[in-house]
Amino acid sequence: MKFPKAINYTQSWQKSLTVPQFTVLTGLLVIFAGTFLLSLPICSNTDVGLWEALFTATSAVTVTGLTIIDVGQDLTIYGQMILAAMLLIGGLGLMAITTFLQGFVVRGTELRCRLDRGKTLDDFGVGGVGRTFTGIAFTAAVLILIGAMFLYYFGFNDISNVGERIWASLFHSISAYNNAGFSLWSDSLQAYRSNWVVNLVIIILVILGGLGWRVTSDIWINRKRLTRRSLSLHTRLVLRTSFLLVLVGTFGLFITESLDNTNFLSGVAFHERFLGAFFESVSARTAGFTNMPMSIETISDSGLLLLMTLMFIGASPGGTGGGIKTTTLAALMAATRSTLRGQDDVVIRNRQISDKVVLRAVGITLGSLLFVLTMALLISMSITQGSDQPFSFLEMLFTCISAFATVGFDVGVTQQLGHLGQLVLVIGMFVGRLGILLFLSAIWEMLNRGKLQNQNRIGYPREDLYV
Repeated sequence: MKFPKAINYTQSWQKSLTVPQFTVLTGLLVIFAGTFLLSLPICSNTDVGLWEALFTATSAVTVTGLTIIDVGQDLTIYGQMILAAMLLIGGLGLMAITTFLQGFVVRGTELRCRLDRGKTLDDFGVGGVGRTFTGIAFTAAVLILIGAMFLYYFGFNDISNVGERIWASLFHSISAYNNAGFSLWSDSLQAYRSNWVVNLVIIILVILGGLGWRVTSDIWINRKRLTRRSLSLHTRLVLRTSFLLVLVGTFGLFITESLDNTNFLSGVAFHERFLGAFFESVSARTAGFTNMPMSIETISDSGLLLLMTLMFIGASPGGTGGGIKTTTLAALMAATRSTLRGQDDVVIRNRQISDKVVLRAVGITLGSLLFVLTMALLISMSITQGSDQPFSFLEMLFTCISAFATVGFDVGVTQQLGHLGQLVLVIGMFVGRLGILLFLSAIWEMLNRGKLQNQNRIGYPREDLYV
């Protein structure tokens, strides 16, 4: 008699889940499943235990790229295939997975209705929409295959074994499009820093994956009459902001490292230095690939600060990357401009932006900043005094932003941290991929179950606040 009661209780609990809570649960289940698979002897060697598998699975599902193992050496071909599958799941978006899973476990519930009405998790920072999942998957498959073909025929020509060459091309194409930054080689793509084909293919895949399905769909629909006016405001903002960030990042990184005369871009020809700055500027937008040695000894503090800024901003809504998103930055900049002009409304390109969007942009930025600083604080507290881990605060902050923004850049901190510090990074990667608002919404709805509806009906008197 107890068994049917348990089933009824489980079904009732499933029906009470909100969209954010169900997505958090789905993400955790995928991570735990990946952890179990990667820890199997058929997928890895003895150096990969449950903790290494958990860290790697979290980094893969959140398409971050931070790792405490050598993917090419510690994982077998089966483990690498599992890893690639998790990159696809995390890159295409947990929303798509959630949409299909909820049809089996919560059919007919409020969650089903809310999803069917098109309430997407892009509002909270997760890419993908259920009804357009087929189009998203098809576009991703085509671009990944095209990228793999270019890498196979023109990029990885030094790999003589055909099977290894095919897999290397496909794996790095998957990793690039999903902005993951995982590589089969311990030095990432440093061996190919002078190979223009490899660099440009990775750059194009990273950019296309980071733009988001809304932008690529809008461009494809209006391809026959592609003008500035035919594109939506969202598409125009994403394209312009992304272009400016890459431009500022490329020239900024080139100038800072040239003036400081660091080892990051030194020792190579001028065109390779410019290509390296361009590559790292694009990769900082949540990709995480490196074609130059990156450490606290090789890159200047000003270069690290520039990369942290690019990482924190990240990609665009609906894309495979993380960060606070380009549209969030655009909304904040527009709000600042309107304030300086004395305007009551926020206007972008002769379009009025709702106060709700501006408030959410402020909430995302402030919440993300506080979360990253809390991560850095916890990691600094986890390092005991007198230990052999003399990390500076800049190094710890850089690693925390890299984890939260799902970038994967590492200056040698991740592997030297203890389990407590690495746990902070695991939580940061998970929260950063879901989006800070989705994570906080899931917690808020759990703590205030049944109170939100009544709170929305309450009106309060207005009063000015001096700021």
